[in-house]
Amino acid sequence: MSYNLAFDFSVDKENKTIRVTREFAATLPLVWDAYTKSDILDRWWAPKPWRAKTKTMDFRNGGRWHYAMVGPEGEEHWALAEYLDIQVHKTFALLDAFADADGNTNKDLPQSKWVVTFIDKGAVTLVESVITYADLAQLEATIKMGFKEGLAMAMENLDELFAASK
Repeated sequence: MSYNLAFDFSVDKENKTIRVTREFAATLPLVWDAYTKSDILDRWWAPKPWRAKTKTMDFRNGGRWHYAMVGPEGEEHWALAEYLDIQVHKTFALLDAFADADGNTNKDLPQSKWVVTFIDKGAVTLVESVITYADLAQLEATIKMGFKEGLAMAMENLDELFAASK
């Protein structure tokens, strides 16, 4: 079955937020797992030709996901997500920051809070991410880094994973 899947990326500079809504042609448990299990995240989270590589992941309130985006020449850009609140198959919140290979946050680069919500629509699942920044400069720096384009490409990777599993 073919779906016309929604994708919306909007920036609200006044409230220092980015809102991303994206539908996936997969059931909620499959989409939830794709966002919360490192072995699956490593297969889609980075835009090609980059790939994600998890160093550690502890998906629980207070847990962390420490991972790198690995480039085609082997270069690594590390990040750290700290999970604040998880409601299984519904939502999770996290603090996201650039980091080093040891998990130390790089305070010179943008940091944000994500609230990711999953909405069951049967054979399709809607994921809404609201990403909030402490100030407008961090939001604008994230956009200049190509965040929209990179995230859209990563989500296409997830579409491919779901299609291949059918």
